[in-house]
Amino acid sequence: MPDHPLKQETQRPKRGRKAGENAVPSSVQVLDRSLTLLDLIASSDGAVLTELADQSGMAPSTVHRLLTSLAGHGMVTHDAETGAWTIGLKAFEIGNAFLRFRKLGAISRPFLKQLMERSGETANIGIEDGGDVVFISQVESHAPMRAFFRPGRRGPIHASGIGKATLSTWPDGDIERLLSPRPLARFTEKTRDSLPKLMVDLAIIRTRGWSIDDEEHTLGMRCLAAPIFNEYGEAIAGISISGPAVRLPDAVLAELGPVVRAAADGLTRAMGGRV
Repeated sequence: MPDHPLKQETQRPKRGRKAGENAVPSSVQVLDRSLTLLDLIASSDGAVLTELADQSGMAPSTVHRLLTSLAGHGMVTHDAETGAWTIGLKAFEIGNAFLRFRKLGAISRPFLKQLMERSGETANIGIEDGGDVVFISQVESHAPMRAFFRPGRRGPIHASGIGKATLSTWPDGDIERLLSPRPLARFTEKTRDSLPKLMVDLAIIRTRGWSIDDEEHTLGMRCLAAPIFNEYGEAIAGISISGPAVRLPDAVLAELGPVVRAAADGLTRAMGGRV
């Protein structure tokens, strides 16, 4: 007899905790369940709520709540006539971005190799992400002293050849909206560390067709870059060469600038983009 009440007392908190977990799922649970629903919807080419509830093992109310949230982000869409949930435009855009940059990494290799061999310097591909430049591919120079950017490394957009090449294709208003709310870090005495200084440089880049990072991030390092465009004429990435300033004096930069721009235009066309 005395054991029975004790067992009930130990079981009740367990049931209470379980109920609490079901009532208010953690952020990780919500994400996991949402991704499960996305996978089910994608694999079935559309499904109604009851089917998704059966396949996922979730309560219909939970499924509906998650789907409503996903729909708010454009990840899924609902057909009111058939009741079917299908993949939304935002999910398509995300998947398309993966394919685009995977394609960019593969198609860019011969262009990077040719650019490295022509210039003797390290050639890079980078993309803009959240106001930074992210390097995604590289062919290193054979020289003992050379530039190196680990894939995945992020750099400041205002102190980067690729970053400035990308910004030069944007309307001034978009540049101001991105950079006005935050300070532009000063890395060297040559850094364009204010918006007016940067805008003057971008105007020159637009006229010239390629950007120059003149020791603006790292003393002793110079860079040439040009933008790569998608099929809508939007800059989605940049290609560059980077090396020691002693090997890239002004005369060499003037000679290699058109070479870098030609590589960028060739890569744009190879990807089906529009210069």
